[in-house]
Amino acid sequence: MAFQVPFNRPFQSGNELEYISEAIGQGDLSGDGDFSHRCAELLKSRYGIHHVLLTPSCTAALELSFMLLDLSEGDEVIVPSFTFVTTASAVVRAGGKPVFVDIRPDTLNLDPELVEKAITSNTKAIVPVHYAGVGCEMSAFNSLAQKNGLRIIEDAAQGVHAYCDGNALGSMGDLGTYSFHQTKNFSCGEGGALCINDPFLVDRAEILREKGTNRRQFLSGQVDKYSWVDIGSSLLPSELTSAFLYAQLQAADEITAKRKEIFNRYLDGFQSLVEDNLIQLPVIPENCDSNYHLFHVLVRNSDTRDRVLENLQECGIHAVFHYVPLHLSKAGQKYQTAGNRLPVTEDVSGRLIRLPIYPDMTTDQQTLVVNEFTRLVTGD
Repeated sequence: MAFQVPFNRPFQSGNELEYISEAIGQGDLSGDGDFSHRCAELLKSRYGIHHVLLTPSCTAALELSFMLLDLSEGDEVIVPSFTFVTTASAVVRAGGKPVFVDIRPDTLNLDPELVEKAITSNTKAIVPVHYAGVGCEMSAFNSLAQKNGLRIIEDAAQGVHAYCDGNALGSMGDLGTYSFHQTKNFSCGEGGALCINDPFLVDRAEILREKGTNRRQFLSGQVDKYSWVDIGSSLLPSELTSAFLYAQLQAADEITAKRKEIFNRYLDGFQSLVEDNLIQLPVIPENCDSNYHLFHVLVRNSDTRDRVLENLQECGIHAVFHYVPLHLSKAGQKYQTAGNRLPVTEDVSGRLIRLPIYPDMTTDQQTLVVNEFTRLVTGD
């Protein structure tokens, strides 16, 4: 279905085709070429990350993260249920058990107090997910990790170019993961990155990413031949992908400014609905600088959510819900502790609507969304 207002539309900075052509001209389109290095260096220097490895997706970066932890049967990793499936499935694939914990009702981020209660002798790591580009309470999570000897893996799939307490999301845990999927602020269609903030994890991460071989050491002249030395997989994006991404990353400030303007227009447009107690709007704490990845609204109940979504589509506006709680999913129930309710997650997931937001969204398109949404919520 062609929507008058699509949910998302990928942005083009204007340099993507030029860089792709340059990459083709260089004659090396496999992974870890010139544009891969340019992207990695830009991410490292701009966001204060010790080392960055590009990956084919954020899923791949998460799977690589848990491979580095050497999880075994019985090892537990604390994750929110209110997140994309691969936050948990990457744990399972590495041999561990996801432990689902509830979120805060304001930011919809993992609740540190509930995480502390969930820590056991089997806990190996905590995965804060920075929902909507709004930072989790990383100081609290890092304190818990230090106190209990745990690893922190930041799922910053939605958090590129966002900050908390002056630090870039993805730079504060032992590891961080980014997404450059088509739906993200900075995109190359499919893509991701592993942010390595613990220097001792760098060498092995490079081996695991290169199919379990020491090929990187061979290419840098550290060994005279490369061979199979560890577990691993093929986790490198092509140079064509990286060339497109480099243009996007260079335009990060421009893209973010456009998204912020649209985000703020939504806030202004919906104030009357807030005053009438018909909806709740996103919360960005004062110590956080968002990248305005998405704009979500919480309506009164699931019936209203379903009715509004259906009618918006009939009006040519593509809005969506977010997420089906993992602990209630068919696969997630295998790992859910009996009787462990996550009331905030279950409530929010039934009331949340994500509205269209993308850099090239016009004022007329946004006015249509605001007017139609308001009409549907108020019943006018």
